Amino acid sequence: MHTSSQIRALLKTLFDEQRLAVLATHQDGQPYATLVAFGADEDLATLYFATPRATRKFANLSADPRVALLVNNSANQAEDIHRAMAATATGRAVELEGPQRAAYQARYIARHPHLEEFVRSPSCALIAVRVKRYVLVHRFQTVLELRISP
Repeated sequence: MHTSSQIRALLKTLFDEQRLAVLATHQDGQPYATLVAFGADEDLATLYFATPRATRKFANLSADPRVALLVNNSANQAEDIHRAMAATATGRAVELEGPQRAAYQARYIARHPHLEEFVRSPSCALIAVRVKRYVLVHRFQTVLELRISP
C-alpha cells in the first residue's frame, strides 16, 4: 500500500522529468486530445499550460472546463510495460488573468524558456487546471489514486 506522501513523491518525480502532457477536452460529446507543454505547482493542486485562444482546445475548455491531463514517461520500448508510469489528472480549467497570470507566466517561462515569446503573446491564454484527483499507473498494473480536492 502506498501512502499519500509516496504517491505525491512519484508524481513530483514524473512531472519534474516530463515537459509535455496530453490534454483531453471534448466538444459535442466527441473527445479531443492534444499535446501541451505543462508545469505543476509544488503542492500538485494546479497544473498549467499555455495555448493560443484561437485553438480548438481553448474553445473546448471554454465551453466545458472539465479536462484531463495525461503525463507519462514511456520511451516506446517493450520494457515500458513494467517500467513506465502514467498519471492522469482530472479537474477544471480556468484562464489566468492579472497578478495570477503574471506569477504563473514567470513559472512557465522558467520551465519552458524556449516558449517565452509564445506565452507572452497577447493572443496566448495561460490556463490553470485545478486538480481534483490523480490516477497514477506504474509497474503495469499498480493503480494509485490521490484526491486533491472534493
